[in-house]
Amino acid sequence: MLAGVLSGCGGQSQPSAALSADPTSAPSDTGSQAYPTATTEDVQAALADENSVVVDARINSAYIGWTLEGVSRGGHIAGATDFSARWLDCTYSDTDNLEGETREQVLTQYLENKSLTSDKKVIVYDANNSDAQAVADYLSEHGITDISLYNVNEWADDASLEMESYPNYSMLVPAEHVKALIDGETPETFEEGVEYKFFDVAWGESDQSGYLDGHVPGAVHVNTDWFEPPEDGIWMLADDDTLLALMLRLGITAGDHIVVTGPEPMAACRFAVILKYMGVDDVRVMTGGLVEWSNLGYELETENVEPVAVESFGVETPANPDWIDTQDEVAEMLTQDNFTLVDNRTWEERIGAISGYSYYDKAGRIPGSVFGYAGKASSSSVSYYRNIDKTMRNADEILAMWTECGIDPENNHLAFMCGSGWRAAEILWYARVMGYENTSLYSDGWIGWSHDGRPTETGDPTAAN
Repeated sequence: MLAGVLSGCGGQSQPSAALSADPTSAPSDTGSQAYPTATTEDVQAALADENSVVVDARINSAYIGWTLEGVSRGGHIAGATDFSARWLDCTYSDTDNLEGETREQVLTQYLENKSLTSDKKVIVYDANNSDAQAVADYLSEHGITDISLYNVNEWADDASLEMESYPNYSMLVPAEHVKALIDGETPETFEEGVEYKFFDVAWGESDQSGYLDGHVPGAVHVNTDWFEPPEDGIWMLADDDTLLALMLRLGITAGDHIVVTGPEPMAACRFAVILKYMGVDDVRVMTGGLVEWSNLGYELETENVEPVAVESFGVETPANPDWIDTQDEVAEMLTQDNFTLVDNRTWEERIGAISGYSYYDKAGRIPGSVFGYAGKASSSSVSYYRNIDKTMRNADEILAMWTECGIDPENNHLAFMCGSGWRAAEILWYARVMGYENTSLYSDGWIGWSHDGRPTETGDPTAAN
């Protein structure tokens, strides 16, 4: 079962892998401890053994599909889980975070979620002969003794061996590829000779949001109030005419190629979904906010970048209305058997114990919605869908969580909702990365629904009658 999961969904099984490393193999000598070197045959045996786990220690972008560090193929060894070495030292405050958890508490939950327990045999792999060592040392410190190391290049260079990538992994761009674009290079999946526009999304004007303290070079600031103007004390998505005017003011057209950045992936995904809704075809989000950018030592720009306005968006808007659902559409779809409204809020919000917002008092849930997790303690958190470095969580774990809750993306249309669209937008983006196109955002969420006086419920829906 997922560590820290709240009541409301049933039990969950986690995928496991396997190992049979040769103890006579040459040990690694690059870290504080020495471990045997696994062979490709060992990895294959491990994948078939329920008492073993194969672990990818590289950065999240490599795991989801990007070809990095000179590896000949992108993605991860089919059947491997992830535990990135970045999680051990990425920017993270033990005392100032949304869930009130230390790094060690978070990582200990990851060990449980990924079945990395002392009774398992573990193969840890990387491509740089460094990440696997760091993760192996961490696992050893937590009681796992049967550990071997492997270099993924050996697997990737054999085309007969399966590697997996998320179907739409290119929607989440690694920081090093964003840097390459800025430097005039053409990374994997990007078009040569095409100009890419960069936007930094955060709440507040440029002098309030942290934008002038540092942003990705060339990125134009977008204040979230511009697409979600506060009215009647609440923040809701603006109407289509207002969104179109914003596109023109920011110099955005349907034919543009856009990378959305910012310190918080939630805000970036919120804007990215709006861009897709309006009709921009090529929209990417830089993965992990600014965490990986900073980890790589890339410089931030502190000058204000002014957009160049345009007169025409190029297509009638919204060109892709199915990306965002209206209240009436959701009310109608809730009567259909092949539709699931996924409630991505905390359990306390769902049962009506709290509203989750300082500026809004009504609490409860939409009848017919299905709990789908977001964060544990904060209405600004999506920790159930993220890693500690703000990257996307392992898709297998997301799917297992959905299965536990009765959410079926294969046979149902999923509309994601939260309070007012932020958390749900990030989760929708990840669902699209995973290849689930029959998905949408109910942007108005709980606040819009209850503010308009539609039917609501409170109390624990799992309690015995």
